[in-house]
Amino acid sequence: MVQTFSLDGKTVVITGGYGYLGKAITESLRFHGATVYVLGRNQESFESTFDDKQKLFFYQCDVSDTESIKNAFAEINAMAPINVLINNAFFSKGQSPETMTDEDWATGIDGTLNSVFKCIREIIPYFKASGSGKIINVSSMYGMVAPQFEVYDDFPQFLNPPHYGAAKAGILQLTRYYATYLGKSNINVNAVTPGPFPSETVQKTEGFIKELEARTSLGRIGKPEDLAGAFVFLASGASNFITGQNIVVDGGWTSK
Repeated sequence: MVQTFSLDGKTVVITGGYGYLGKAITESLRFHGATVYVLGRNQESFESTFDDKQKLFFYQCDVSDTESIKNAFAEINAMAPINVLINNAFFSKGQSPETMTDEDWATGIDGTLNSVFKCIREIIPYFKASGSGKIINVSSMYGMVAPQFEVYDDFPQFLNPPHYGAAKAGILQLTRYYATYLGKSNINVNAVTPGPFPSETVQKTEGFIKELEARTSLGRIGKPEDLAGAFVFLASGASNFITGQNIVVDGGWTSK
C-alpha cells in the first residue's frame, strides 16, 4: 500500500520555519518523516524554538539576498537532494495606507514577494536535475480579499498594510505562473493561504480577537496546528496531481 502522506526520505527546505506558524509547519513535516532544513537569519531563535533537533537543521540564509539563497540551496542539496521548498519567510516595514513612504513600500514588496521569486528561481535547476520537486508558497487571505477595515477601528495598531496584501496577491499569481511553466518538468507549485492566525502576543488583546472570530464561519481564530496539515499534504505523494492551486485555511472567512 502506498503511504501517500508519508514524507519518509524527503528533504524539505522551509524559510522562516521557526516563527509562530513556521514552528507548527516544521514540526508536522518532521512528524511525518521529513528531514527539515530551516532557513533563517537568527540561529538563536531557531535553537530556542526547538528542543528536539532530530532530523532538523538550521541554515543561515537571508531571503532578500540572491547569493545567500544560492549558497544555502547548493550546500543543502549537496548533502541531501532537496525535494520540497516552502516559501514561508517574509519581512516588511511600514503600515499606514496614507503616509507609507516609498522605502516602506519597496521593503514590504521585496520582503514578501520578491524574496519568494528569488527562492523559486534558485531552486528550479535542482528540481529540473532531479526530475521532480514541490514548491509551496505562503499567501494570505488579504491576498484574496480586502481587509474589513471596521475590524481595525478600535485596534489601529493591527491594521494590515496595503503592500502586504498586494505582495500576497502577487504570490498567488507567481504560483499559477510557475505551476504552468514548470509542469512539463514534473515540478508542482501550489500555495497555502492562511486566514486569521494572530500571534500569541496579539491574542492578548481580547477585543480584537473577538472581532476576528465573528468573521469566520467557525467562530474562532486559527491555531498553528490547523495550518500544518495543508503543508504535509502538498509536500507528500497525495498531492502529486495537484499544481497551480491555492488551499485556503481561513475558517471560512473568505467564503462569506
